[in-house]
Amino acid sequence: MKILFQGDSVTDAGRDRSDPHDMGNGYPRYASAMMQDSFSDKEFEFVNLGISGNRTEHLVERLEADFIEIQPDIVSILIGVNDVWHHYSHGIETSDEQFEKNYRVVLDALKTRTNARILMIQPFLLETVDPAKQAYTEELARKQAIVKQLADEYADAYLPLDEILHRETEEEPAYYAADGVHPTPDGACYIGEAYLGAIAPLIELLS
Repeated sequence: MKILFQGDSVTDAGRDRSDPHDMGNGYPRYASAMMQDSFSDKEFEFVNLGISGNRTEHLVERLEADFIEIQPDIVSILIGVNDVWHHYSHGIETSDEQFEKNYRVVLDALKTRTNARILMIQPFLLETVDPAKQAYTEELARKQAIVKQLADEYADAYLPLDEILHRETEEEPAYYAADGVHPTPDGACYIGEAYLGAIAPLIELLS
């Protein structure tokens, strides 16, 4: 069973990009190990093609080589925070309309050109002591609403990660992501557990 992890730096997490089977140090590392332990009778191929700095437009650019040609059985997508972050840090704006269009191109292709089950993951931003990050909370909320809307249309599973993390990290958000975006090892492990819970029904369905 081929599982494809897709997204930005949260998924990339320092992986060796010369080896698509390298899981990096983030949640794919923990999630893949947990899947193997939980489904010890299954044979998995784990592929991590997350790329740091990616926005939805980059997923469209990578669609053929990094989605369609892979032909995964299950693909998970965690994308969106850079579509907001880069608006404020680099002056690169992705309008809500373009964000939805980009994401929809990827999802349409997966639905029509692969047999993959789709797990969509809500992009997240934890509350931190850095007040600058509060500036784009409202824009991120709009992008999150679009992700949920698209998940209702296309996804076989949806992981409301921002909501889960905020419930878990109410007291100490920096314990899970010091800058609010990039998980610590403990944060990555926690996300891996949430990921397992979301993907397990899909693995069982395909078994």
